[in-house]
Amino acid sequence: MPPPRLLLLLIPFLLLAPPAAPQPAPGSGSGAAPQEDDLRCLRGVKKELVDPDGRLSSWDFTNTSASVVCNYNGITCWNPQESRVISLSLSGFGLQGALPSSLQYCRAATTLDLSGNALSGPIPPALCDWVPFLVSLDLSSNALSGPLPAELANCRFLNSLKLAGNQLSGQIPASLARLDRLKSLDLSGNRLDGQIPPQLGANFGKDSFSGNSGLCGRPVSSRCGKGLGGAGLGIVIAAGVFGAAASLLLAYFFWRCTGKGKGGRRRQRRGGSESGGAAVEDGSWWAERLRAAHNRLAPVSLFQKPIVKVKLADLMAATQDFNTSHIVVAGSSRAGTAYQAVLRDGSALTVKRLHSCPLSEKAFRAEMGRIGQLRHPNIVPLLGFCVVEDERLLVYKHMESGALSSVMKKPGEAPLDWATRLRIAVGAARGLAWLHHGFQVPQIHQNLSSSAVLLDEDYEARITDVGLTRLVRMAPGEGGDTSPFLNGDFGEFGYVAPEYASNPVGTMKGDAYAFGVILFELVSGQEAAAVVTDVTGEGFKGTLVDWVNQLKASGRIGDVVDKPLRGKGHDKEIEEFLKVAFACTQPRPKERYSMYRAYHSLKGIGQGRDVSEQFDEFPLSYNKEDSDTM
Repeated sequence: MPPPRLLLLLIPFLLLAPPAAPQPAPGSGSGAAPQEDDLRCLRGVKKELVDPDGRLSSWDFTNTSASVVCNYNGITCWNPQESRVISLSLSGFGLQGALPSSLQYCRAATTLDLSGNALSGPIPPALCDWVPFLVSLDLSSNALSGPLPAELANCRFLNSLKLAGNQLSGQIPASLARLDRLKSLDLSGNRLDGQIPPQLGANFGKDSFSGNSGLCGRPVSSRCGKGLGGAGLGIVIAAGVFGAAASLLLAYFFWRCTGKGKGGRRRQRRGGSESGGAAVEDGSWWAERLRAAHNRLAPVSLFQKPIVKVKLADLMAATQDFNTSHIVVAGSSRAGTAYQAVLRDGSALTVKRLHSCPLSEKAFRAEMGRIGQLRHPNIVPLLGFCVVEDERLLVYKHMESGALSSVMKKPGEAPLDWATRLRIAVGAARGLAWLHHGFQVPQIHQNLSSSAVLLDEDYEARITDVGLTRLVRMAPGEGGDTSPFLNGDFGEFGYVAPEYASNPVGTMKGDAYAFGVILFELVSGQEAAAVVTDVTGEGFKGTLVDWVNQLKASGRIGDVVDKPLRGKGHDKEIEEFLKVAFACTQPRPKERYSMYRAYHSLKGIGQGRDVSEQFDEFPLSYNKEDSDTM
């Protein structure tokens, strides 16, 4: 009997169907597996460490529901609904033993604080493979010994590394200088020796290295090398005098033969020891190369033809050779450093120097052409760019009021009123919705934060750093063929969607999560990664999303609202605003609002507040049908 007609139609699809997906690796999947891995981690930590004070006695694994596990002493979860550990803060628990190998099952954790205990033994070289997304690592005030592992450089998202007060020995690995997100470093009170890596010495003060008598080099001493006795010193002085005389004779002979006693070449040689020294001191050593005459004449490519041509020399004059006093708080520190530049005609620009751009000049110019076409009232316009040797400079329109992150925490200034905060939210949502739904292929930001939302002189929101994540990926062979989130562009701490810990591929819903965090910042006045819960400066151990969810679960959602906003007659609007923020930060991406829906929801709240004007020339035409499932 011939097979049914329907079966004949299904046979090709059955033959082409992919095999069953393999089981996720520890910490890499979703659903129940990551929870089981985290439970395995906590069981192992409790088993491997000696707990003489019984501080881990609350870790009772007979009941492993999320509501119980997330309330373990010292444990913070990504969100109260699932037991995925984001933080192990066991400071001062009196724990003894070696660093537990079971930490490898807490792969999603971003904070590991085991300071003030009695831990011993070496720091495992595989620690950053076990917990790859660490943002804060504190192992200070223990009895750890052995060398500093060079593999600590694999913790690419570290903002804070504290290893003070141990018995660590040997040299400081030069690889630690690759931790370009590192803002806090403390290696004091150990037995380290040798020269401090120059880049670490330039970025951190003397206190970071004090108490290590064997260390030398900046900033603890001017040079490295053993002292000389009287005879040895005499030999050195004599050799120096003889060498100096020989050098002078050779230089005079060269000058007479070439006739270039005062040419630009000599000035270029001297640059490293004269003005170059100051450049290194102020952090702009890279600008020394740009001072060469042939570089200063390099043109600045502008997307709209200017009345007067702009050259690199104009940008250098406008920034005082990229002096650190011109650095502005605008955009992502990961993407690059931004400088305010005021040209001779009084016009203000923002010049951003990319920290790392492995693209060839041809590929870079092609990307600039693509990004330069993105024009929207809520996007900071890219005006042009300049390519000089291996340096890549971007020229933006300057936003007078700076970044939202800095405006929200300016000391001594009146806090933003509710109407302004709502207008900022609608403007940022409109810009991001256009990136997601104004193109057939969505433009994903991938590094959104309140530092990437800039404000003009009228406090209208504009999103910056659009498209920059694609420019700072690492070169092939160093991870360039992987997701930018694995290459150090994981996003700013506090804004990273939970799914990125196991599936770090940029998505529209990942952007929506970061936007929801910005909404929480606007309504609460708190920072995404550092919540202050009382006037004494006491901090909440977790992110802003953790804090908000905790208050919601305890029926205290009103405490989320910034005090200056309370009792001003905006309670209904703030309540609706918070609903949008919660909808954007749902743990599961499929349950999250799209930016299309978030924008229209916020616009509805702002009806009658001059925040709902339409931009007909920027329609949201694409991906609307799938906008809440992508």
